[in-house]
Amino acid sequence: MMPALLRRNNLFVLVTYLALSLVPFASLLFGQGIEHPLRIILTEAALWLVIWSIFKRPAWFHWLLIPAFLALPTELYLRKFYGQGISTHHLGIIAETSPGEAMEFLGDKIWWLALILVVVVLWWALSWFAASRTRDLDLEGPSRWFGWLVLAVGLCVWLYGQEIGIQAPAGSAKDNVAGSSGIHFGKLPTWAAAPLGAEPVSRTWPFGLAVRGYDFWKEREYLDDLEHKNSQFRFGAHQASHQNTPQIVVMVIGESSRYDRWSLNGYQRDTNPLLGKESNLVSFSDVITSVSATRLSVPVMVSRKPATESLKAGFAEKSFITGYKEAGFKTYWISNQMSYGKFDTPVSVFANEADVVQFLNLGGFTDTSNLDAVLLPQLQRAMADPAPKKLIVLHTLGNHWNYSHRYPKEFDKWQPSLFGIEHPAYTNLANKPALNNSYDSSIRYVDWFLAQVIDQLRDSKQLSAMMYFSDHGQTLYDGSCKIAFHGHNTQFEFHIPALMWYSDLYQKTYPDKVEQLLRHKRARMTTENVFHSLLDLADIRYPDEHLEMSFLSSKLRPHKRYVDSYGWTDYDNSTFKGDCREVIDNGKPMRQQRD
Repeated sequence: MMPALLRRNNLFVLVTYLALSLVPFASLLFGQGIEHPLRIILTEAALWLVIWSIFKRPAWFHWLLIPAFLALPTELYLRKFYGQGISTHHLGIIAETSPGEAMEFLGDKIWWLALILVVVVLWWALSWFAASRTRDLDLEGPSRWFGWLVLAVGLCVWLYGQEIGIQAPAGSAKDNVAGSSGIHFGKLPTWAAAPLGAEPVSRTWPFGLAVRGYDFWKEREYLDDLEHKNSQFRFGAHQASHQNTPQIVVMVIGESSRYDRWSLNGYQRDTNPLLGKESNLVSFSDVITSVSATRLSVPVMVSRKPATESLKAGFAEKSFITGYKEAGFKTYWISNQMSYGKFDTPVSVFANEADVVQFLNLGGFTDTSNLDAVLLPQLQRAMADPAPKKLIVLHTLGNHWNYSHRYPKEFDKWQPSLFGIEHPAYTNLANKPALNNSYDSSIRYVDWFLAQVIDQLRDSKQLSAMMYFSDHGQTLYDGSCKIAFHGHNTQFEFHIPALMWYSDLYQKTYPDKVEQLLRHKRARMTTENVFHSLLDLADIRYPDEHLEMSFLSSKLRPHKRYVDSYGWTDYDNSTFKGDCREVIDNGKPMRQQRD
């Protein structure tokens, strides 16, 4: 048998399949680690055996490998430069990028890409030819039956896990459940279920590509369903004044920024050396977000979705982008975040309302993500568009963990820091000073970024304004507090920085709005005010508007401010507990509803 396997055609086919299987381990060549390598090897071996048993001959399943061959160069590129393989995010970017945009992005690299594509197609063709010329690799007899047995056992174990359940990773007091017959069946051990899960399979190659493709299809289906539900929605919006005046409105959505770390708001460190010099800038002192998660907080910011519905999927209305479009503005959504995936899909639904949608960050939330400066050239291009009226949304990575990867070396001001450390032990309290120093440096970089946006708007000499609101804040091992980042119930995560800048021409055009802006800078507000204020900013009117929610209107009125803390907690009737400043309702929190 062994001499037969060493024949030219057989060896070529086997080496080809081995090379494909080793793709997940390419990260080792780039100095990156791999989690659970043995699990990947065993899962791939089982999947190869199963597919070989089903089709019997490699020539009969080789066609199914075409996507894996074509995706291989992209997979290796992403692993080398971004430390991750193809994800739903990357498939989304590919699906939404036009040929013209791709050509512009690739430039003279298009010829290298074409050459690589030719080589890959030739490799597939030659390996298929070799597979079709041999019968030595046919799987027959006991070997094939063993493959069917592996498939049958796998399906039984999977069905058992679906019906009876799977143990929690650390064990649980409820690890056993009773069947209807009274016989007690144990839950499936975590280790036994792991190879059958979508996540472990997605880390293999080439089989994982099918899982990622399925995830993308589900995300796309979800987006299409939401867009279909909202397709007929209209605000009936129009601009009441200055319709023929060239104007630019920029909305900057921040990420993970904390109110009390901005020197604009009284922080002792000078984290805002540039914004502190701006005369036409108002920083709000009492704005909260209701949920400390991007995918839940941003929809409340950009639409009329009530905070108490933020945990529910979807919303029956569109965002302020559509309101601006109806009023004659050309709209842009330029993002340094992700377009697809479990963390961002609800945001993408609204982003896709824009006339121009750009997701620039191939690295997602990884440490190799682009700096937010990548947004500035695209902002300049959007501003140069001949359309007289423009709304430009910039969705930044801001102060998202890992903080030290959110700014360049020249902004690494406070020491010690985590700058240059690829995988710091962020749960180690010994790193608390360095973690906080890096966070403050990332705030200083946000200050620089916003100052660049303001400079571009000021230089345009047009009627212009900019808003900035962070989606949520951060907890940073404050005092004796032993938690960090977000997803907790702390004041540090709910109290966010927010500001507005306006040009001299805007002040001259809308003096009443600027007067109300200054009057309300200390008003109690939430991210629910953003939608209404942003439309009011451009004097966009619509039949069912609520000017009592606009901080640019004399009609502004306070509203109940709920936060996601053990139910919907009344923020203004709460106690902030301990150094973590955990938000505890003095009454009884309102019950939450989820879809």
